[in-house]
Amino acid sequence: MPQKPTACLALADGTIFMGRGFGATGVAVAELCFNTAMTGYQEIMTDPSYAGQVVTFTFPHIGNTGTTEEDDEAADPVAAGMVVRWDPTEPSNWRATRDLEGWLAARGRIGMGGVDTRRLTRAIRQQGAPHVALAHDPDGDFDIEALVARARAFRGLEGMDLAGEVTCAQSYRWDQTKWAWPEGFGTLDNPRFKVVAIDYGAKRNILRSLASVGCDVTVLPATATSEDVKALNPDGLFLSNGPGDPAATGAYAVPMIREMVDSALPVFGICLGHQMLAMALGAKTVKMNHGHHGANHPVQRRADGKVEITSMNHGFTVDAQSLPEGVEETHVSLFDGSNCGIRLTGRPVFSVQYHPEASPGPQDSAYLFDDFAAAMATRAG
Repeated sequence: MPQKPTACLALADGTIFMGRGFGATGVAVAELCFNTAMTGYQEIMTDPSYAGQVVTFTFPHIGNTGTTEEDDEAADPVAAGMVVRWDPTEPSNWRATRDLEGWLAARGRIGMGGVDTRRLTRAIRQQGAPHVALAHDPDGDFDIEALVARARAFRGLEGMDLAGEVTCAQSYRWDQTKWAWPEGFGTLDNPRFKVVAIDYGAKRNILRSLASVGCDVTVLPATATSEDVKALNPDGLFLSNGPGDPAATGAYAVPMIREMVDSALPVFGICLGHQMLAMALGAKTVKMNHGHHGANHPVQRRADGKVEITSMNHGFTVDAQSLPEGVEETHVSLFDGSNCGIRLTGRPVFSVQYHPEASPGPQDSAYLFDDFAAAMATRAG
């Protein structure tokens, strides 16, 4: 006799997927996206840029490396839930301290297995990122009409300032460097630069990457003013990744960034930080059909034509046609031609749409942290 489904994914258009639930019980309402990464599910679930989203993993082997607190990109998972093809397996990894199901349950996040993720991914690509309700009930009792109604009532990510919800409550210092075998994480001993990082939803490995190139990092909340930044007398300003609509966050973030750019301070932005910088320089952002989410995105560097394989996670993009004079496009996606990087001509002000900290993902673009450090060194003379 077939086992009764214990999880339900209801799309706003009325499409229903049934499967097996794991992790926490309850209902999560969010936007649905898909991620093509073959590894790093824990880092993805704890990436603050996934606030307001349920993640469909196209790679079927999710859970096979278990979880370890060392790989968390934030204190707790931020993604609303996950949808996978096969049920998570027992972990086979010497670093694992807990299996995925137990980790999700302890962190209050819903998982769903047994789903035709190919079909689901095609639907997202063709129709755009849908609004969904993901439910897990061990007894398998679901009010389908109510779940569809909840999905339809979700307001969506456009106009939402989610960065304000995931940012730090107060400033803090960061000096932990990247993980390396066999010692694990290190500590910055001889800082070369003072950097202020604006936390729109910063991933820990971005902060570690800054520390690894000699940056003594002070993290400030998303609402930090130019006076807050200047009071720390930094050598450079970093703008972090984050979730939500960049136009909504930009309402309070752009004026500060514009003033800091005018001060001739080196500025480096990633993901939402890239979009914030673009808007501060006069460009616009637009919502994408289904966004870019994965660790295998080819990006071409315009300066020399070199192709980098990158990690991406964004549902909005900078409109390249809106870039003003004096702002050059430095990188472009080879998937769809969308903008992936900008630079202010003749100034140490630049940003990229993708994630050079590679967590998860390849390390082709790690040189950007060195470029930021070089810009600060040049300014210092």
